[in-house]
Amino acid sequence: MPTDWRPTASIETLRARARLLAEVRAFFAERDVLEVETPVLGHAGSTDLHLASLSCQATTPAGRERLWLQTSPEFHMKRLLAAGSGPIFQLAKSFRDGEVGRRHNLEFTMLEWYRPGFALDALIEETAALTCRVLGREPGPLRPRRYRELFRESLGLDPFVAELAELRRLAGERGGLDMGDAPRDDCLDLLMSLVIEPTLGRGGLDVVVDYPASQAALARRHRDPEDGAWLASRFELYCEGLELANGYDELTDAAEQAERFAADNAARRAAGLPEVDVDTRLLAALAHGMPAGSGVALGLDRLIQLALGKASVAEVMAFATPHC
Repeated sequence: MPTDWRPTASIETLRARARLLAEVRAFFAERDVLEVETPVLGHAGSTDLHLASLSCQATTPAGRERLWLQTSPEFHMKRLLAAGSGPIFQLAKSFRDGEVGRRHNLEFTMLEWYRPGFALDALIEETAALTCRVLGREPGPLRPRRYRELFRESLGLDPFVAELAELRRLAGERGGLDMGDAPRDDCLDLLMSLVIEPTLGRGGLDVVVDYPASQAALARRHRDPEDGAWLASRFELYCEGLELANGYDELTDAAEQAERFAADNAARRAAGLPEVDVDTRLLAALAHGMPAGSGVALGLDRLIQLALGKASVAEVMAFATPHC
């Protein structure tokens, strides 16, 4: 008989978690944002090169099909936006293969919400307000931090113009890994996570903006006034060295989104990774017309971990992945 049948969170912690979930719902009720539920399973996964989608075989009216477990509820929620839902939020179970650790779990709770008509600055303010509400305290000032300036301050290089060979050398040194063939964004991601992220959100909430355009994912792009470089219109929110939220000025152009999906799968092929089915229903919804606005995904287990002073997300989940 297995001996690890007990919950990974105490019953007291689970009661505290329930109270915080009620606070989240109250926060959005006060702002007239509709709570929605969308399917965990869908006909498409995430093509993102850095996410590993999980899939299963299921019997549907069409016969045996491959269905994908969502890495976030984004695609279904955007279809609701295109159908005229107005502002919406969801507490969604999400899945990412291989992500298990102190800050990760294969299955986790994503808080995701969308604000038609909101500029990115307005969503940043709302994300900070929600974070403070759940934390039950003011962690300090809200500070915008430009991606480019963080690399200049912490590493003495410009991430947009530095030679790839130099990025590979530095990433290899800092990570203790062979980065000799690593793509540019892999080097930047490693340096960001190992060198810069641990310093963020100390004595306040840091909001990183103006990422490279290659890291736009499903966000719009804009020009850097410094030199005209293309930037991603997105932000990430950090508290106590922990990334909590990732927000976008949402891309609404169906043709550009289709191009990005195709480019993602081409990059997956080049990296020896399996291709992922593209969400054609999302593309149809964008072609129909999704209202301009901003959206954000927040790792709720991480935020609750911080609010309750726990060492890992497993301590705020009833049953973390190894014990489920």
